[in-house]
Amino acid sequence: MIKKLFVAGADVFRLNMSHGAHPDIRERHAMIRSIEEEMGRPIAILADLQGPKLRCGAFTNSREMLEEGAIFRFDLDATEGDSMRVTLPHPEIFAALKVGSTLLVNDGRIKLEVIECGEDFANTTVVVGGEISNRKGVNVPDVVLPLDALSEKDLKDLEFVCELGVDWLALSFVQRAEDVEKARELVKGRAAIISKIEKPAAVDAFEKILAASDGIMVARGDLGVELPVHELPPIQKRLVRGCRAVGKPVIVATQMMESMITSPVPTRAEVSDVAQAIYEGADAVMLSAESAAGDYPIEAVTTMNNVSESVERDVIYRQVIESSRTESAGRVADAITVAARQVAETADVKAICCFTHSGTTAILAAREKPRVPIIALTPLVKTARQLVLTWGLHCVVVEEVGRFKEAVAAATKIAKDDEFGAGGEQIIVTAGIPFNVPGSTNILRVAAVD
Repeated sequence: MIKKLFVAGADVFRLNMSHGAHPDIRERHAMIRSIEEEMGRPIAILADLQGPKLRCGAFTNSREMLEEGAIFRFDLDATEGDSMRVTLPHPEIFAALKVGSTLLVNDGRIKLEVIECGEDFANTTVVVGGEISNRKGVNVPDVVLPLDALSEKDLKDLEFVCELGVDWLALSFVQRAEDVEKARELVKGRAAIISKIEKPAAVDAFEKILAASDGIMVARGDLGVELPVHELPPIQKRLVRGCRAVGKPVIVATQMMESMITSPVPTRAEVSDVAQAIYEGADAVMLSAESAAGDYPIEAVTTMNNVSESVERDVIYRQVIESSRTESAGRVADAITVAARQVAETADVKAICCFTHSGTTAILAAREKPRVPIIALTPLVKTARQLVLTWGLHCVVVEEVGRFKEAVAAATKIAKDDEFGAGGEQIIVTAGIPFNVPGSTNILRVAAVD
C-alpha cells in the first residue's frame, strides 16, 4: 500500500507518534526505506510528536450532560466526576487561568467560562452545553500555558526517531520560539524541524517561531478548535505567505479530503479547499485519516495529486503566484535563483538544475515558483530526502563534483535521463564555487543537453 501511495503521488510519509509502539514505528520506517531503494527516488519520512495531551478525568457514570448556564467545577481531586465536577489533573492549567478564561472540551463542542479559580480548582459557567465523558480533551485557547511542548513521552520518541533516521520532526503544542529552540538542542542536527501551528499563542508568535523552524505545518484541526472557524482562512493565507517570503516549506493539513475516509470521491468543497492551499503557494498538502485509516487511501492521494496538477496548469495560478512574490534578502544566492527564474521565463529553457549541499539553494529556487521544473542535485541522501517536501523539486542524489564543468555534464545527463530535456534543448545550471561549501551559490550557466 505504501508503494501504491508513492506511485499515486505521495512524496512524504508521516509516522504519527500518537499511534503505535516503537517496534511498529521501526517496521513502517523500514518499509518506506525499502520502497525508496526499490523505486530509486528519495522519500521523506516525517515523525509527528504527540505533544502534551490535556484531558479531564473519568466520571462515575462514564458520561454526563452539561446544560447551558449550569456551574461546573474542575479540580485536582482524583475521585470520579459527576454532573457538578470532574478532575483536571493539570495544575499548570490552573496556574495560568484567570476569571474570564475559556475552557473547551471534546474538540470545542463544550464551551465553559471561568468565573472563579485558584491553584487547584476552576469554577466555570457552561456557555455551550453538551455531553462530557471520560478523559475528553481540554483546550485552553486564550492563555499561554506554562507547559513544555515536549512531554516525557515526546522526549523518548524524539530520541528514538532521530536514531532511527527520520528526515523531518514535527513538534506539537508549540506556543513560543523557545519550544523550537529546545527541541533543536535535543535533535542535534539529525532531522529538520517542522513547527505545527495549532494554538492561538503560536499564531501570535508566528514570526519568531518561523525564524526558529525549518518549516511550518498549518495544523487546522486544533487551531479550528481554539479559534473561531471563520478566522482560519485568513490565518492560513498569512502563514503560507510568511513561509514563502523566507523560503521555508509549509504544509497545509487536516480534514482536506475528510469525506474520502468512507467515500471514493471527495466533496466539491474539499476539492476547493485543496486547490486554495495550492493557489496560496503551499509546498505540501497533507492527508491524515484519509490515508491512515480510510477505505480509499489511493483514491485520496490520486485526487489530491490531480487537483494539484490541475491548479498549477491554470493561468490564474501563475498570476496569483507571480503577484505575491516578495523581494529576496539581497544575498548572492538569492540573486542567482531570481536570475535563474527570470532567464527561464525569457529564454526557451526546459529546467533549472541546482547543485546543493545543505538544500538552501534549491529551496530558494523553489520560492521563486518558476514556470519550469527544478532539479535539485546533491551528493547527500539526507538533503535529497528533506528537499522532497519542498514545492516543485525533483531530487536526485549524485556523485561529488569538484569542478563546474563536471557539474554541467552531470546536470545535462540527468535532465536527459529523467526526460526533462532532449538533445539540443537548454537547461540552467546553478552551483557554488568552491564546491561542497553550503550557501556558496554564485554561478549560473545556460547549457545545452547533449
